[in-house]
Amino acid sequence: MSEVENVTRDEVKQGLADDSIILIDVREPHEWAAGHIDGAVLMPLSTFDAADLPAPSQKKIVFQCNSGKRTLMALQAAHAGGRTDVNAHYEGSFQDWRNAGEPIARD
Repeated sequence: MSEVENVTRDEVKQGLADDSIILIDVREPHEWAAGHIDGAVLMPLSTFDAADLPAPSQKKIVFQCNSGKRTLMALQAAHAGGRTDVNAHYEGSFQDWRNAGEPIARD
């Protein structure tokens, strides 16, 4: 796997605000239902398929999970599926977001 890019909370906030990133949440549906980052897209790691990722574009794909561990697994799966253009993850992930007091969406 190529070098992993660690994306910060501020970079995630800016990227969601200016629509320059696609934040992929790889947690499971029950975790998502309990709260998630508004603007994220749910793609659970348990059913992850690199073919389901958005086509390469100007937007950076950033993986996010609960603490950062599953994001690295998702990056490996994406690369194994041929998506070598995907290298970024939100290192602190949802725990960092929640602990910083950022807004949490529920639907």
